[in-house]
Amino acid sequence: MTIEQAVLENFRELPAEKQQEVLDFIQFLKHKLPSKKRRIPPSSIAGKGKTLGDIISPTVNEEEWECLK
Repeated sequence: MTIEQAVLENFRELPAEKQQEVLDFIQFLKHKLPSKKRRIPPSSIAGKGKTLGDIISPTVNEEEWECLK
């Protein structure tokens, strides 16, 4: 038996008010799902970003790290 079949079988056995609760919960879960929309930057800033340094190496020399002193 699939999950869908099990859910439907159990759903049909519920009284109408409980079926409505299940439907409300399903709609709540669907609303919580992350949006698939891709954000688009405003044209005034699109393409103007700069990478200022290497994302792997630190921006400050290790000699200047206070936690190593």
